[in-house]
Amino acid sequence: MLRPNVPVNPLPTGNVTPLIQATTAAAVEPTAPVPVPAPVVPNRGTSVQLTPGSVVALAAGGGAVVLVVGAVLVSMLLAVAITGVSVAVCAVVLKSLMNQERKR
Repeated sequence: MLRPNVPVNPLPTGNVTPLIQATTAAAVEPTAPVPVPAPVVPNRGTSVQLTPGSVVALAAGGGAVVLVVGAVLVSMLLAVAITGVSVAVCAVVLKSLMNQERKR
């Protein structure tokens, strides 16, 4: 019941490549190895030149990134603090309710 039936296709489908006949060793002529050209090394004398406008843009972009990351971190810290305070208030209320039950 759970055994798969895989169909067998007796004829190949699609493009069939013909069998390549092997050549004999006498038909192959040895050739000299081709020298590999040396890799071209880029000139390292060039450097990035910053204009005053690009320096101001980089400083403003860096400042914006610092402000955004700082705001995200402060908001996460605030969320953790609010959660901790609410759990503490719940604990105090539950303790108070349990103490009132014991006094009765």
